[in-house]
Amino acid sequence: MTGWEPKSDLHHYLQTAREALLWKLDGLSEYDIRRPLTPTGTNLLGLIKHVAGVELGYFGDTFGRPFAEPLRWMEDGAELNADMWATADEPREEIVGLYHRAWAHSDATIDALALDAIGQVPWWPDDRRRVTLHRILVHVIAETNRHAGHADIVRELIDGAAGLREGNDNLAPGDQAWWDTYRSRLERVAREAGQN
Repeated sequence: MTGWEPKSDLHHYLQTAREALLWKLDGLSEYDIRRPLTPTGTNLLGLIKHVAGVELGYFGDTFGRPFAEPLRWMEDGAELNADMWATADEPREEIVGLYHRAWAHSDATIDALALDAIGQVPWWPDDRRRVTLHRILVHVIAETNRHAGHADIVRELIDGAAGLREGNDNLAPGDQAWWDTYRSRLERVAREAGQN
């Protein structure tokens, strides 16, 4: 039987979600990582940029540990939704590098503080603003996994690649013919249900 280490467990799940999200960029062109593939413009590099800012806010500002680098898309007067896409002069390496620096900054906060350490989320309503590191870890894990799910779908729309991570796709076994048959069956069932 192993001991229970809540902070290590939470940190592990955060890191797993980070890596899954970042893996979705592998092997894609600059165009493909920026392509808006939903009506709201969801794109892979924008998801990375957004989650980097999320981590820096929740593990930085919330606990009085601000990030040293200014993020122009988070400044007053920045364009609406500027954290959800990368401009042509923001290369992949810059955004991915920022995400890695955000991890390091967040990890330093996680390592330095106890789970019951108190912080204040400046952008939350007054009645919910006071939080613990535990709550923020859970919140950021949920947010990162939510966006990793978005990235799963966007990547599948780009080139059909799917799965949790390299070497573990976490999908039912089957070749392309099996998946084509499966999808056709689901389409048929959906049409039948829609006629009822």
